Order: sequence, then structure tokens, then C-alpha cells
Amino acid sequence: MNSARNQISTHFKNEKKQDVRMNNPIIIEVIGFSDSTCGPFPCDSDRTCELQKCHPTEQLVPAFEALNEKLTRKYGDSIVMKLTLIDDGVPDYVQQIIEENHPPIPIVLIGGQVTPLGRISYPLFVQEIEKICSTA
Repeated sequence: MNSARNQISTHFKNEKKQDVRMNNPIIIEVIGFSDSTCGPFPCDSDRTCELQKCHPTEQLVPAFEALNEKLTRKYGDSIVMKLTLIDDGVPDYVQQIIEENHPPIPIVLIGGQVTPLGRISYPLFVQEIEKICSTA
């Protein structure tokens, strides 16, 4: 168990404390299953995610790709998007996040911090990224 905690601790030391002022990108990680939905709300004309490319799939992978494209267009090299699928196993650091925080799926890490969004939503991701940028 201690080796798992050390591995997780090392993972977060590498990803958690990011210095935006030094032009280090903000790492945005979305964790879920390949067949997960992108969120709890229906993918219809009333959706607030502001993503069109994934409509009407309601699936995590197409929603992540649409979000990645839109956020990269806005932030360029200031962010790095990462999709971690846990269909074939859960990495130790994800297991620790689940045990300690009980976050909704998809799990969202922004700047190494668990961000309990529970869905893929462009405005919500922008809001969280801007919080990090304003404190840097």
C-alpha cells in the first residue's frame, strides 16, 4: 500500500503544482470508461455544454475530442488534454482519487486537482482553467 501511495504522490507532485507563469501547460485529464456518457443531461437542443461536434452521441470519447478541439483553439499550448480510459484497469492514482474523493464519472483533473464537474462542458472547463490562470 505504501508503494502505491508513493507512486500516487509522485504522480501528483509531477502534475499537481503547475506554474502557468513559467509557460508550463495546465494538464487537463478526463477519466472514465469508453462507453460512458459525457454527463447526466440529455444531448438535445437545450444542452449547456456548448459542444456541437459530438452531438447527439452522448458519449465520453466524442465529447472529449470535441472539448479538446475547442479548448485547444482557445488556449493553444497553455493546456495539455489527456483522456484516461479505465475499461481495462484502474491506475493506482485513479483508485486513490476514487477512494478519497468519490468523484462522479467522468472524473476531471485540472491542474492535478480533482474537479467535481461530473460532465464534459466547455463553459465549466473554461471557468476552472481561468481560476488557475488568475491565481498564477
